[in-house]
Amino acid sequence: MDITLAPEVLKGADISRIPVYEPFLAGNVPHYVNECLSTGWISSRGGFISRFETAFAEFVGADDAVSVANGTVAIHLALVALGIGPGDEIVVPSFTYIASVNTILQTGATPVFVDSLESTLQIDPSAIRKAITQRTKAVMAVHLYGHPCEMDSIVALCQEFGILLIEDCAEAFGSRWSGQHVGTFGDAATFSFFGNKTITTGEGGMVLARDPEILERCRRLKNQGVSTSREYWHDMLAYNYRMTNIEAAIGVAQMEIASSILEMKRRLAEAYRSDLSGLPLRTHDPIGDVVHSHWMCSVIVDDPKDRDPLRVHLSERGIETRPFFRQAHRMPHCSAQGDFPVGESLSARGINLPSYPGLTSGQVGRICADVRSFLGNLRSFVTTRPGLGLLEPAVDYLEVHPES
Repeated sequence: MDITLAPEVLKGADISRIPVYEPFLAGNVPHYVNECLSTGWISSRGGFISRFETAFAEFVGADDAVSVANGTVAIHLALVALGIGPGDEIVVPSFTYIASVNTILQTGATPVFVDSLESTLQIDPSAIRKAITQRTKAVMAVHLYGHPCEMDSIVALCQEFGILLIEDCAEAFGSRWSGQHVGTFGDAATFSFFGNKTITTGEGGMVLARDPEILERCRRLKNQGVSTSREYWHDMLAYNYRMTNIEAAIGVAQMEIASSILEMKRRLAEAYRSDLSGLPLRTHDPIGDVVHSHWMCSVIVDDPKDRDPLRVHLSERGIETRPFFRQAHRMPHCSAQGDFPVGESLSARGINLPSYPGLTSGQVGRICADVRSFLGNLRSFVTTRPGLGLLEPAVDYLEVHPES
């Protein structure tokens, strides 16, 4: 399928407003969804479930995959299947989305927070080593915003100390470390297909595991622990974490154009990198032998005082953005002692710009021009806008726009 950087797939949409993300639902999405509706296979049984799992596993280079209801329950399912529970410590970056931490807490385990790397935004391997204790059961490597973690160092650390490695790949479909897709390094890995992810099923997630027995345990745990040999017999405490056939149908259609979507994202990131060069900020570029999937096209301003005024400036011009995640160890329900200066600095300086594949070249030019206009008039803007506070995120723009 030949897809350029900026296809006009949003006919009838408000072109003056640029959302931070929207799904790219080209290809066979309507056809496959209508097939579910016409055949009546709309719940968690149907042929698209296994088709999606197989297509996903083949794309990332895994032997098998288990589909689930969303990316958060994917992490929880993986943790439970690996036997993680009370008394265990899980090393995790403080600079991450909260689902990474909430799921650890849901098992009764304790998150042990560590700092990140300024260069890549990813978990710092040297900080992992310092955080390991006799109670450490696992490391959770979160591939934040689409850039891979330093997997060689992290894998070696886990092998040295005999601890589990879990990869949170919610934001990293299409990302590779030394040619190998993320999610295939650890004992288990999880992905998210929320409406703002690179490929989407609306809601949805996927679990990978090195050990086939762990993956089979995930299948049973997601399906109320039902016996495979005895009807309506349940022999374990389990959950309903199933994906629907309709969601899987969307997933199959997304996998058919996944390579094109990733190429569009790569070109989008390159356009931002080129158009924003020479400004007091940096783009989140790939470092080392990696493939950065650019889930979000991020910029990190030099001065944290510029971040929120810049977001206000863009918002007033119809351009939606997101701030970087706030550090998890500062959240009331998982508050913890610790000093993580790199993560704190990144959290205060980062902005996610509009990052969806359907952005036109004209829209990218408009965004970059508005960023430049702000930075060129920063002194007068700040002087005339006293008391600027944090711009709170707006509701996600996730409406489905049919292909033109």
